[in-house]
Amino acid sequence: MLRTITVGLDGSSESRAAAEWAAREAELRSLPLKLVHVWEPVPEPMAQAPLLGTETQQHWTERIPREAAEGIALRHPGVEVVTEQLSGYPGDALVEAAKDAELLVLGSRGLGGVGGFMVGSAGLSAVAHTERPVVLVRALEQAADEHEPDPAGIPSAATPFRPVVLGLDIEHPDDTLIAFAFDAALRRETSLRVVHAWNPPPYYAFGTPANPALHEALAQSAAEELAKVLSPWRARFPSVEIVEVTRYGSPAMHVVDASHEASLVVVGRRTRRSPFGTRIGHVAHAVLHHATVPVAVVPHD
Repeated sequence: MLRTITVGLDGSSESRAAAEWAAREAELRSLPLKLVHVWEPVPEPMAQAPLLGTETQQHWTERIPREAAEGIALRHPGVEVVTEQLSGYPGDALVEAAKDAELLVLGSRGLGGVGGFMVGSAGLSAVAHTERPVVLVRALEQAADEHEPDPAGIPSAATPFRPVVLGLDIEHPDDTLIAFAFDAALRRETSLRVVHAWNPPPYYAFGTPANPALHEALAQSAAEELAKVLSPWRARFPSVEIVEVTRYGSPAMHVVDASHEASLVVVGRRTRRSPFGTRIGHVAHAVLHHATVPVAVVPHD
């Protein structure tokens, strides 16, 4: 069965931006676009209130996805658009909808500047529990934001894409995560910037004086390991330019910094459960909240 690019739509500005991004991604992948609207039932006494009557429910469950689909069909005539209406808790319903999706795309309220995203509870739940990649798109995201400025410095969707950024842990490199990032760069005909952050082993971190030679040796070792991990991928994707970046310090901080010049940021999420339940991971969580461009969270073992 042909998978879809599935987007959660609730009529908000962030979900409309997510739908536009999803439509562009559907074009890149030659896949249908599915707009999913989740109606969360309200208690019966509230449902009978004038502001929550039959007309309002019909507006949310019918008009919003229908009008969104009509608009997307006009702006993206090559994309097949379908709609689906679900009922229940949005986080659970979106996870269920993602099972048949190539990607699940959700909106996040943009805070502007370095503030990045405000990810709601339903979005975080979907990111944490779905087995498919999830892309978070901020409210003000536009097509031109993903492209290089034109020669006059004006944003334009007609110029080449900005690089795709991959945050990679070379101690646990995963083929699913790396393949997703390379495929995204290939489809956009842009470069892939692979960011790895390293820190000294714990036994170097405490009580040892500054040692520039040791620092340089550790940095060189990290760079060599990153090159080794990416070597087979260079052969597999010869047309994708790879920029390898190794930095000392916080992985999340360096990935967020790289996002300022990116079209898409790709990070991983381990699917193994902890005693405290499913977790997103601190790096993915920080990048989701502070990156300035769409973020793809790819689940992997």
